[in-house]
Amino acid sequence: MVLKIYNTLGREKQEFKPLKDGKVTFYYCGPTVYSQQHIGNLRGVFCADSIRRSFEYLGYNVNFVSNYTDVGHLTSDGDGGEDKMEKGSKKEGLSPAEITSKYIKIYEQDANDLNITSPTTRCLATNYISEIIDMVQTLLNKGFAYTTDLAIYFDTSKLENYTQLSGQKIEDLMAGAGTGTVNDKQKKQSTDFVIWFFKAGKHKNALQNWPSPFQSPLVENGDGFPGWHIECSAMAKKHLGDTIDVHMGGIEHIPTHHTNEIAQSESANDKKYVNYWLHNEHLGFDGGKMSKSLGNVVFLEEVKKKGFNSLALRFLFSQTHYRSKQNFTWEALEAAQNGLDHLYNQISELGEGIGEVSKDYQEKFKEKIGDDFNLPQSLVIVQELLKSGISNEDKLATILDFDKVLGLKLKENNGSHQELEFGKLPEDIQSFIKERDQARVDKNWIKSDELRDIIQNLGYLIKDSESGTQIFKG
Repeated sequence: MVLKIYNTLGREKQEFKPLKDGKVTFYYCGPTVYSQQHIGNLRGVFCADSIRRSFEYLGYNVNFVSNYTDVGHLTSDGDGGEDKMEKGSKKEGLSPAEITSKYIKIYEQDANDLNITSPTTRCLATNYISEIIDMVQTLLNKGFAYTTDLAIYFDTSKLENYTQLSGQKIEDLMAGAGTGTVNDKQKKQSTDFVIWFFKAGKHKNALQNWPSPFQSPLVENGDGFPGWHIECSAMAKKHLGDTIDVHMGGIEHIPTHHTNEIAQSESANDKKYVNYWLHNEHLGFDGGKMSKSLGNVVFLEEVKKKGFNSLALRFLFSQTHYRSKQNFTWEALEAAQNGLDHLYNQISELGEGIGEVSKDYQEKFKEKIGDDFNLPQSLVIVQELLKSGISNEDKLATILDFDKVLGLKLKENNGSHQELEFGKLPEDIQSFIKERDQARVDKNWIKSDELRDIIQNLGYLIKDSESGTQIFKG
């Protein structure tokens, strides 16, 4: 079977040919941990996870590296940029390290709830300052970078194909289109981007800074911190080498972050940086954009508090191709929860005997995920399998095999999500449910949520539907 991947760099589906037979080197741009990740961010993580699982299902050994950006993520490549880590630190009265620790813990719990596979290597950018400094020095030595009083910039005029990934017109960018606020008068071109900020100018009071061999008349010991783009280049090189098979992130990374990664990595290493660039589309909310800046976000904890299984969100994500936009609504999530419960019940009806994996259906499933990781079409094969005439034992073996990609914990939830009869529940659970139902009638939402938490802590999952309160074994 030929695996075809849509490569952003070539703007077409291409046959996948790894650098080494049977192996995949895969880098994913992970979260910036100055705040909590909303479900739009988590959809990107899910997309990378489903692709990583697909590679492994197709027989590849995947070295999957992802990062935490825990230093100096600026909204601009000029001196006028806003340091998001510092903003979060000051807002919450915590040090950058404490902010990082807090939001990594929340993120990893969310990832676990969504059954996201752990990376082979997880990188904290602050642990790679020496590697970053080495790459900056290499770019300076080779003439691809220059120093001002405020920063060290990559010189984009040195590259003929700077916009190869985005396809943008360099003359438009040079004219200033799409650039942020620039306060460094020594910067040569609007497209030049920072690879090292000195602790000077607007950043003279930066909370995060390290000594370096670089010189500025405004600081001692070259004190400063890295630009965002150079962090990923240094970490990818450290763990995956000069050239890697696959690099993935959201589509927002195409015109700037990933474009700049290519520029600095290929200039420093004299080799092609990435063979296949993958980008996932955004998750919207009620037909609009989901964005922290708009305050229009949903967090996974809210999904759980409303009584939804976290895996219902994973099931919802599975229904849209990673390169397509997806719109989140609570109605869509309820439909996904119902669909997942139905799937669990279908599987429970197959019994406990496990037979042989159907080679015919396995090939159909591989064909779908081999076509640019088409997960929605793979779900069609799941239903075809369940409606087929093969034995229940073989159906169960096959669908559990598919779950290596789907990640819906079909084996663990086999038979556990059938709705329970109210009259057969323990008396204390019945009492809590009645009390909660009355709180909902009284619109006492705080009490309702408290009772939901009590019920869930006792091992039961509550769901509010048009027909009333439903309860399942958690």
